[in-house]
Amino acid sequence: MTELAQHPEHLDDALPLGPQSLVWRYFGDNRMYLIGPRPAVLQNMLAALGQGVYDHSTFFADTAERLKRTIPPIFNTVYGSDDDNAGRQVRDFHTDIKGVLPGPDGEEAGRYHALDPETYFWAHATFVEQIYYFADTFVKRLTDAEREQIWLESKTWYRRYGVSDRVMPATYAEFVKYWDHMMDEVLVAHPSAKYGVGYVTKGFPQPKAVHPVVWRLIAPVFNPLAAFLTTGGLPPRARMLLGLPWSDKQERRYQRFAAVWRSRPVNWIWDRLPMKVRYSGYAVKGYARSDARA
Repeated sequence: MTELAQHPEHLDDALPLGPQSLVWRYFGDNRMYLIGPRPAVLQNMLAALGQGVYDHSTFFADTAERLKRTIPPIFNTVYGSDDDNAGRQVRDFHTDIKGVLPGPDGEEAGRYHALDPETYFWAHATFVEQIYYFADTFVKRLTDAEREQIWLESKTWYRRYGVSDRVMPATYAEFVKYWDHMMDEVLVAHPSAKYGVGYVTKGFPQPKAVHPVVWRLIAPVFNPLAAFLTTGGLPPRARMLLGLPWSDKQERRYQRFAAVWRSRPVNWIWDRLPMKVRYSGYAVKGYARSDARA
């Protein structure tokens, strides 16, 4: 990495992250839970990434613990400063994640490494796309200018990882082409992805931290809601590949649900709630730090 690349705010093909950025505005918004596990599922549908999770991750054995280790550094990459963020830490988590891609008959079909630019960028792309999907579905319809702004800000975000950006699209329009290509021609129903959405039809297993009696009381409500948000929050192509049931009636219900959240009254109420309610703690700290410097 050159000195210029270490300080992406100086690159004229990107926009800075900070309190005025749209990435900051939307990525830490707690309404993001409404999209379900969209980015994680889509990440695991790339064979190389899904295999890395399958071979190396504790996600299946202890999902909650895995999320606790993964989520904070991602947020601290976004809401950190250009000189103090967790991007390199996130990258270094993946140094030893490599192995063999199995073929359909069990033979070696290739090898993977989490830091291959194509693989690493796909993980980032799903996080960026979740911002577009979340904001456009549950907050407001984004303008073309806002879409381009988010994309240019996301380039600064990606460069904080210190991974080659040679596969990163230059513009939002190019990102859309990249995304459609990945969805239509590259992604597969990898076992890691199928496992990750298994609860849609089978229900969630009892979390270790929840008492069995309590779980029996809340599961009948929690499981259908989780299935609705998870399945509705996935692209149709992903639902098809993963074999997730979804009817026209369910789609109409989902769109009505989203429209309520996008409505002016709901947005008016949400915008007047305390910031600690509206945003994750990582985002709150980022805004507070920026205010302190101003």
